[in-house]
Formats: sequence, C-alpha cells, structure tokens
Amino acid sequence: MNHDFRHLIKSTSNARLRIRYLALAHFSEGKSRTEIALFLKVSRTSVNKWVKAYLDFGPEGLQEKAHTGRPHQLSEQQLNQLKKFVTDTTIKEHGGRLQAKDIAIYIAQNFGIQYRQANIYRILHDIGLSWLTTRSKHPKPSPQAQEDFKKIPNRNDP
Repeated sequence: MNHDFRHLIKSTSNARLRIRYLALAHFSEGKSRTEIALFLKVSRTSVNKWVKAYLDFGPEGLQEKAHTGRPHQLSEQQLNQLKKFVTDTTIKEHGGRLQAKDIAIYIAQNFGIQYRQANIYRILHDIGLSWLTTRSKHPKPSPQAQEDFKKIPNRNDP
C-alpha cells in the first residue's frame, strides 16, 4: 500500500488526521515508530495504533470514529422546539438579547431539565446555532443623531 501522503496531508483541514498522515509518511520513509513519536511529540502507542489501522484498512482506517458520549436529555422534538424559540426570540423588541441563562430558564420551565451555561452553548452548537450574537439595537433609534455622531472629529483621523 503506497499512498501519496503529501497530497493527503494537504487535502485535509483536520489537524488530527494530518498528524496521522504525517506519521505514516515518516513510517513509509523507513523511520522507526519511536523516532516518529519523538518527532511528532505523541506517544509511541498512538503511532503504533495509526500504523496498524493503516496496514489493516488503508487511509480509511485513520479517519476519526464518531464520538458518542452521553445522549441529550432533550428529545429531537424538544430540540426543534428549542431552536424555534431561540430563532424567534433572539433579538427582543425592547432592546437586549437572548442569553444562555434565558435559554436555561426556558428549558427548565418547558421541559423540566436543568442545564448549566456551558451545556447550553453545547446544545446550541448541536442544533446548528451559535451563542455569539449581534449587537442589540436601541428600540427608538434616531438616524439623524447617528449621522451627527459620525461627523464628530476623531483625534486619530488624519
């Protein structure tokens, strides 16, 4: 099994996979597994696993397996309902924005499940949303006041 590891390394944006390809590129050049581990600053056990996976399954054996972990406490229907709530109430009419604590309160009141702030961000990521928000707008903006403000000279302007 000879593969063009340089091409494989350049073709992926996954850093972990790139390290694995790099290890195998060194392996195919005749370097020992210990040398590869020292050079890449990884354990020799990892290099052994990557080489074995490559020899058994080819480059496909190096792909990352799915990280299962603990399943969501919210059902698929509840996640869809949460996504609709977040997208409908992201920017409030009277100024301000939706925060993680607001989402946690919504989940607790509607689904009876308590989540910490870090888990709220993970759930948002999992349903395809970002916790980053736009800057909120004043409920009664004055376009004339904004234009007047733009005309104020700045000390750093040339």
